Amino acid sequence: MNILKKLLALIIFGLALTAHSNERDVITIKGNHLHVNNEMYFMKGLCYHPVPKGETARSFYNLDQDLALMVEAGVNTIRVYEPIDDKEVLDKLDAAGIKVIISFGYNNPNAFDIATGGFIEYIQKYKDHNAILLWELGNEYNYHPEWFGGDINIWYKTLDIAAGLIQMIDESRPVSTAHGELPQDDVLAYGKNIDIWGVNVYRWDKPASILREWRIKNVKKPIYYAEAGADSYMATTQLGYFEGESQEAQADANRNILQAIIENKKHNAGVMLFQFTDGWWKAGNPDQHDKGGWAPNSGGVPYDGAPNEEWWGIVDIDRNKKLTFDVVKQAYTQN
Repeated sequence: MNILKKLLALIIFGLALTAHSNERDVITIKGNHLHVNNEMYFMKGLCYHPVPKGETARSFYNLDQDLALMVEAGVNTIRVYEPIDDKEVLDKLDAAGIKVIISFGYNNPNAFDIATGGFIEYIQKYKDHNAILLWELGNEYNYHPEWFGGDINIWYKTLDIAAGLIQMIDESRPVSTAHGELPQDDVLAYGKNIDIWGVNVYRWDKPASILREWRIKNVKKPIYYAEAGADSYMATTQLGYFEGESQEAQADANRNILQAIIENKKHNAGVMLFQFTDGWWKAGNPDQHDKGGWAPNSGGVPYDGAPNEEWWGIVDIDRNKKLTFDVVKQAYTQN
């Protein structure tokens, strides 16, 4: 309970010091969708974690070029895996008309994490910034009970408490989490304070099946695709695609994935395609483009069942457009 007392003290202190601004967009939930200023807002997004070639840490050194490419592709939202503690970056996102889902990890004291209460300090600092769309807690932690001493219920309890604390600080934005696949009834029972559920979904090129399962559960809360997509490397030759780099396979898969999600936009709040740029840091030497990598529950990655972790970008590490860039652009600008 000591951590809870600490968090409550931080909230009270922050509420006393933080000035409120009314000069920003109003974000609400109506039915299955987010609304911004009373207009339905369907997230046409990308996961964004730009790590330069040869490095392992995120950097926004290329932000201006990245934003220009995102705007061209019709992106209106990005999702980041750790908070952006830089007002200039947030200002540039806002100026480009791109909103951001700010995600907080559980145990990373250097990135405003949940365990130390740093997420509360971040929210108090940035809650009036117009670029921020959602607060998001965790990324598919359900695949990692070992991070919680083998008891994943510790995470679910923490998740609900943290979501409730956020609602005390900032009533003006929904709180979400990114769950690996469909949350089952026991998980949903814990998550009473979650306003909108994100799901990381890799079901080949047929992601819409999860929406039917969600409706059957009758949860009465919106759902969005916190991750979906395909990589541009084939681990084997199959289905007409050759082993090795295959931008064709990625483009075809993402076309089918985005089409299925957008055709069912009545039943979901949007998609964060994984991801903007290739990540050379993930599976081997960050100075080279390696094949390989692994992620939990990733056998459904099209079209080889192998999540080659360094090959997911719609642009490569040098910002050259892959074939899938135009697929994303067509899906996001014509729908």
